Amino acid sequence: MIAYAARMASPARRAELLDQLRDLFLAKGFAAFSIGDLTDHLRCSRTTLYAVAPSKEQIVLAVVRSYFRGAAERIEARVSAAGGPRDRLAVYLDAVAAELQPVSAEFFADLAGFGPGNDIYQENTRFAARRVQRLVVEGVDAGELRPVDASFVGAAAAQVMGAIQRGEIQAGTGLDAAEAYRQLADLVLGSLTAAPSAARRPSG
Repeated sequence: MIAYAARMASPARRAELLDQLRDLFLAKGFAAFSIGDLTDHLRCSRTTLYAVAPSKEQIVLAVVRSYFRGAAERIEARVSAAGGPRDRLAVYLDAVAAELQPVSAEFFADLAGFGPGNDIYQENTRFAARRVQRLVVEGVDAGELRPVDASFVGAAAAQVMGAIQRGEIQAGTGLDAAEAYRQLADLVLGSLTAAPSAARRPSG
């Protein structure tokens, strides 16, 4: 029956269920919910819910993947619409913060305690750090950012992002993930932005 439900669910219906589950999980976490709780919240049958995936663990993974995939697409759409490299870096970090804004502490706590889901979060954090590094390289090459070691900046950003992901920044400062990314954006841009006349070192 579960396999049959998964085969018969339309892509639109599955996407709708994923959206509803994502909103629920981001607001309240997921560890405490049973399959019965989820069907009550979604006002659907177990057969309908199993159209998403054949077990609770796989449902959670499907929702986590959907959330991070959608967030990445929205972030990159904003970056693509930005101007020069400095603007793209600023927009990227701001967009990451915006995507994390609706995420509750309960969701992050549950994610940290759920190995497969935490692996996805860590993978996305590593990707974000590499993306920041590439954007810094673009900014330096364009003369919009001070000439710095982009590898170091990327590594430093990765450490901060990892600390945000592990909850260490919130524990030490009280800042949630979204606000921590905004502070990281201010730190990175404030330290790398050069005045127009000093954007490039003299050549002679």
